[in-house]
Amino acid sequence: MSHPPVFSSPLLKNCPASLPPTAYYEQTWFEREREKIWHREWAYAGRLSDLPENTLRRVEIAGQPVMVARGQGNDISAFLNVCPHRGSELCGVQDRAYNGKLISCPYHAWSFDMEGRLRSTAYATPTDDFDRDAHGLIPVSHKVWNGCLFLCLDETPPEFAPDLGLAALDNWPMEQLGTGHSRDIELACNWKVFWENYNECLHCPGIHPSLSKRVPVYKQGIMSAEEASGTPYDGPILEPGTETWTINGQPCGPVFPDLSAVERAAGHTFVTIYPTAFIVAHVDYVRIVSLTPVSPERTRLKAEWLFLPETLAAPGFDLDNVVDFAAAVLEEDGAACEMNQRGLRVSRFQGGRLMPQEFDIKRFHDWVLARLGD
Repeated sequence: MSHPPVFSSPLLKNCPASLPPTAYYEQTWFEREREKIWHREWAYAGRLSDLPENTLRRVEIAGQPVMVARGQGNDISAFLNVCPHRGSELCGVQDRAYNGKLISCPYHAWSFDMEGRLRSTAYATPTDDFDRDAHGLIPVSHKVWNGCLFLCLDETPPEFAPDLGLAALDNWPMEQLGTGHSRDIELACNWKVFWENYNECLHCPGIHPSLSKRVPVYKQGIMSAEEASGTPYDGPILEPGTETWTINGQPCGPVFPDLSAVERAAGHTFVTIYPTAFIVAHVDYVRIVSLTPVSPERTRLKAEWLFLPETLAAPGFDLDNVVDFAAAVLEEDGAACEMNQRGLRVSRFQGGRLMPQEFDIKRFHDWVLARLGD
C-alpha cells in the first residue's frame, strides 16, 4: 500500500512582527544597509557575454562606481572607478575600448596593468619620495558563475552562496545562453519591499490571475504543496497542456536536453542570491531579475531573458510570446510594491504582522538584521 509523501511544513508557528516602518523610508536605515549589506555582499553585474573583449565598463553597486575590465576571453579585472592620481573616474557611463593590457586614465594618462599596478605617470615626473607601489588601482573581488559576473566591494568577501547551492543550474546550458531581451524598471519602493513580495504568494490569487492559472498552486496563496495547511495540495504543477512560462504555454525553442524529469515537470526553478538577484530557469529559456537600491524609496530593476543562439535565430521565433508573460507578472509585482510602500508612510501605522505562510519573509528579515548587527 502506497502512502503520500510526508512533508515538513515550513509554516510559521506564530505571527511575528514585521520590520518597523522606518526601515523602509528612513535615510539612516538606508545608509546602514548600503554599508553593511550592499557594500559587503556579492552584487550581480551582468552577463559576461554582454561585455565585449577589450572593453572597460562602469558598473554601480549601491552608489559605489566600479570599473570592470575584460581583456581576451575570460581575462577579467575589476577596480574601484577612481584614479589614484587626483581622483578622476577612469570609465564614464559609456564603455571604453582598450588594448586588453593597459588601462589608461582619460584625464592625465596615467596607465595601469590588469593587476592594477601603476606602469606610467605619462607627462608627470615624480620625485624620489613618490611610492609607485602605493598608487595602484583599488581592486574589487569578482566571480563568474554560470556566465554571470558578480562583484563584491568588501576586502574579505563572504562565500558566494546561492540559496539552492552552486550546482543548482548545472543542467542548464547557462554559459551558452545569450541575451535576447532586457528591460529596465525603476520602482517607487524600498528594495526590501520588492524582496518581501517575492517571498510570499498570499498576493498571487488577487494580483497575478494569469500566473495563478499557469501555476495552479499559486491560486491557493502558497508557493509549493509543502505550504498547504489543512487539506494537502495534490494538483498539477503547471496548467495542463503547458510546459513553460510563455503566453501560449509552449516552449519557444528546443527544450534544454540535460534537464532532469523533475526539472522539466516543474517548469520553473528559482535560484536566489541576496540581496542582488534571482534567476528563473525554465525548460526553454532563463530569466534574471536584478535590483539595486537608488534611495530609501526607489529601487532599480533589470530583467534579462536568455536563450540559446539557435532559438533566437530560428525562423518564426516569437520573442513577444516569451517576454510578455513574465513582463506582465513583473508589472503587477511592481504596482503591488509601490502600493505597499505608500501605505508604510501612514503616520499611525506602527508595523505589520507576518502570517504563517510568510516564513520566507521572516527568513529574509533575519538575514537583513543579522548583517546590520541588530
